[in-house]
Amino acid sequence: METELNNNATDSSFIDSEGEDVIKVRAIISCPSGDYKKKFKNKFPRKDLELMVVAFKIFDFMTCSKCGELLNLNLEFEI
Repeated sequence: METELNNNATDSSFIDSEGEDVIKVRAIISCPSGDYKKKFKNKFPRKDLELMVVAFKIFDFMTCSKCGELLNLNLEFEI
């Protein structure tokens, strides 16, 4: 997944459609204690939907390096 490096970036790049048959996903990973927050985005072709499932399995057991808590994963979809 692609990391969003510029926190001041507008959401228009996420919303713009290129006429492709894709599912756009933004994953927001955060620590329950508020010490960590990271955003990733990616596009998955509808015909290869299993690629999206595999990418999300990476986040299943991620823990915070500071407090050891499981990180929260929030997903935003544009279908």
